[in-house]
Amino acid sequence: MVNSVFVMPGTVAAPRGGILRDFHNRYETVRETLSRIDKAAREMGLPNISARLIEENGTSDQRGPEVQYLEIFAVSIATHDMLIAEGARPVAVVGQSIGELWALAAAGHLSVEDAARLAVARSQVLTRQSWDGKMLAVGVDGPRAESLAGLINHPHLVLACENAPRQSVISGPEALIEHVERVADALGWPSFPLGVPHPTHSPAMAQAARDLRATAPRVPYGAGRWRVCSPWLGRDIGDDDPVDLVAGALTARVRMLHTIRDLHAAGADVFVECGEWPVVTKFVEASVPGVRCVVPLSESDPAGAVRALVTEPAAGGPFSRVPASPGNGHGPVARASVPVAAEPVPVLPAVPLPDGPAPAAPVSYVAPAASPVPAAVAPAAVAPVAVAPVVVAAAPVTTPTSVGLDYESVLDELQTLYGEFLGYPPDLLGEDDGLESDLGVESLKQVVLLGRVSDRFDLPGLRANSSLLTVGTLRRIAETVVEARAEAAGR
Repeated sequence: MVNSVFVMPGTVAAPRGGILRDFHNRYETVRETLSRIDKAAREMGLPNISARLIEENGTSDQRGPEVQYLEIFAVSIATHDMLIAEGARPVAVVGQSIGELWALAAAGHLSVEDAARLAVARSQVLTRQSWDGKMLAVGVDGPRAESLAGLINHPHLVLACENAPRQSVISGPEALIEHVERVADALGWPSFPLGVPHPTHSPAMAQAARDLRATAPRVPYGAGRWRVCSPWLGRDIGDDDPVDLVAGALTARVRMLHTIRDLHAAGADVFVECGEWPVVTKFVEASVPGVRCVVPLSESDPAGAVRALVTEPAAGGPFSRVPASPGNGHGPVARASVPVAAEPVPVLPAVPLPDGPAPAAPVSYVAPAASPVPAAVAPAAVAPVAVAPVVVAAAPVTTPTSVGLDYESVLDELQTLYGEFLGYPPDLLGEDDGLESDLGVESLKQVVLLGRVSDRFDLPGLRANSSLLTVGTLRRIAETVVEARAEAAGR
């Protein structure tokens, strides 16, 4: 069997209705897990979690962040249960941001019920803090993103996540993030604001971390079945207190890139996503070119894909000979009980992305523009409240199209717009071609294009429709535009 690592996404969008229907019907362990999550939810005054996930209604009913976190947890842990039932055994489990809590439950360090309770407690302290923060994914490496944040020099504006060689996340006050976004645009660096209600991995979360330590229910900690690697601690999780682990991560930087590379160097040859979409595995593919990634829930036959994986011989030497616990080259080992200066989620969309329910689609890395960073950039002094505006060249204004509401006209506009941007003849862009899977359009480029579609058709709400990034085709985008314009005309 291959040396596989199970990866757990952090903050992503609410799972599709019915996503666990087949797993629920086929695996007793999945039925038991979902029942336990439902029981914990009811005890906390929350509604049933599993019903929507095993029924064929396609959208979330938006019952708040706590329910959404538990739905994400349910999908991750049910996928893990399916993997184990089919004979897969991980050499390690890794979680992105809050996904680290899912990893602890999957590995048996925490009960499913305790993980659910701790996830809800975490969400509640973040909601109480009501911090006016924001997270911005930038298509450059960590050092460049850190330098970008450093230009403004505010203690709460920090590099929050290093997801891949050219995908980082900056967290900070909303007004400052908007300045960072404009500077990144002036430098030709792709960026995308993450729609997360709980921007984390920043020193600004210190009060929420203290609140969680003071109010969260203490939970027993088990020995566990699998090794759990922590991207923010820079080591394996040992006998750390679970509440301290979750609280410490709120202020800590997530170094997913380093963890992925360390695991691969130690012998891991396959990474398996325990989630609905390729989120963490996008970071893996960008960090270790050529490595194999499997996303069972994205396959037409998830169980068959796992069985094929289980029967393959391991490609390298025994992973078990690698030391499990000491530091892994990220610097001094930090204990979870001590908050460290700053995920998924989060997460480009699906930053994962670090935290708070966010768009589903991960945004794969994009090479920054070839032009170098200006040699001399004088950082302006920035006060915590009043910030001097950064002056950048204004983008040309796009006049909304006068195209009617018919599908064919909208599709023709889209083919022209996408063709000009990508350098493709419009007639080669099929309406059912997957923008990423068939045409190779990286997710950050899709974000830019969706913004242009939003401007062209005067539909500002279109930018937040992450489903168009997750499984994007011109047909889906055209249909969405037609529907949205029809709704706007009817108001």
